[in-house]
Amino acid sequence: MSVEKDTARARSPFKGMGIKLDTAIARGLNRITGAALAPYQSAIVRIGFSLTFALYLLREWPHRLELYGTTSPWGFDLAHRLVASNHAFTVLLWSNDRLWFELVYHGTIVACLLLLVGWHTRTMSLLFMVGVLSLLNRNVLLGDGGDTLIHLMASYLVLTRCGQVWSLDARRRARAATSVGDGSNAMSVTLWAVCGAGLALAELTGFADIPLRWVLILWTLWLVQALWFWAVRSRFTEVRALCDVVANLVHNSAMLVIAAQVCLLYATAGWYKIQGPRWQDGTALHYPLHLNYFSPWVSLSQALDSRSTIVTLITYGTVFAQVAFPFALLNRRVKNVLLAILITEHATIAVICGLPFFSMAMVFADMVFMPTNALRWVGAKVSAGRDRLTRRNRRSKSPPRTGVRARV
Repeated sequence: MSVEKDTARARSPFKGMGIKLDTAIARGLNRITGAALAPYQSAIVRIGFSLTFALYLLREWPHRLELYGTTSPWGFDLAHRLVASNHAFTVLLWSNDRLWFELVYHGTIVACLLLLVGWHTRTMSLLFMVGVLSLLNRNVLLGDGGDTLIHLMASYLVLTRCGQVWSLDARRRARAATSVGDGSNAMSVTLWAVCGAGLALAELTGFADIPLRWVLILWTLWLVQALWFWAVRSRFTEVRALCDVVANLVHNSAMLVIAAQVCLLYATAGWYKIQGPRWQDGTALHYPLHLNYFSPWVSLSQALDSRSTIVTLITYGTVFAQVAFPFALLNRRVKNVLLAILITEHATIAVICGLPFFSMAMVFADMVFMPTNALRWVGAKVSAGRDRLTRRNRRSKSPPRTGVRARV
């Protein structure tokens, strides 16, 4: 009887499937915990959104007080009521003093620029998130849709290891030839200590009015940073390995959430457009071309609107691209084609409709799905151009030769 059972097991078509399944699961776990995936994609998100928000703040610098400051029509009391109802986070409501507003506004610009170049990205990503939330939650009546995406991406970037490539942190690690974590130098510890001291001082003096959940979030991030510093300096290799695995897992999960966010954005936008009668009859593009707010180049808008066939094709093509994009991720070639179409569409919106920052936010969000080889190629071209420019500057600054040739 036992011989027959053994023979049946040997002839079973499912023999070895359990071992293969276990091997596949082990490979998958090793992949998502052994390294921070999509380093170039996370870097382009960091660079793109910090650049977009920095340019937006610089453009609105002459009108900053009317938009988010002490002379805003959305007054201090109205903002307090709204924040009390939706439990949003903003440090601008801690004080109605202009000096405090100027400090937050210009500090956010500095955080954007430092995150852009990748200087201590772990701390700068947190300060960038605080600045973005503080300004956007101060006056929720402003924005054109891109601010919502910046709001979300700023929160996600805190959880990523976005300084692995194309950053000053990566250059510093390469020079130091470190092989564990991001390194921990005196400046990192100083920034961590200053942030913790500032948060503690704001709470103890009663200056800060922070909701309880945001108190827990900020102090948890501060303590995680302390744990990372200790793990990097620890003599226990197991602790360092465990912290590195957790950091990789959190990073990969955050990148997955960013990709899902972009897919959800396009899916909802496309399906809502399908339900609109103007999108169904192909005339939706006609109406914004006749609004002064969306027509910075009137002649260009009129030239485009005069061709009804092009208007219809763009209207239907927009709906098709947005609805099909999440499904196109199943095929790499189709995904790349639709990605190029969507990026071209947003670039066109930036010019024709006068929405540069909305288009920039959407383009940099789309670049999460860019092929790694394409991003590497772009990075190599930028590095080559920078090196060429640096060499030219060095040659122009070098003193001319004044030696006298000897006569023969």
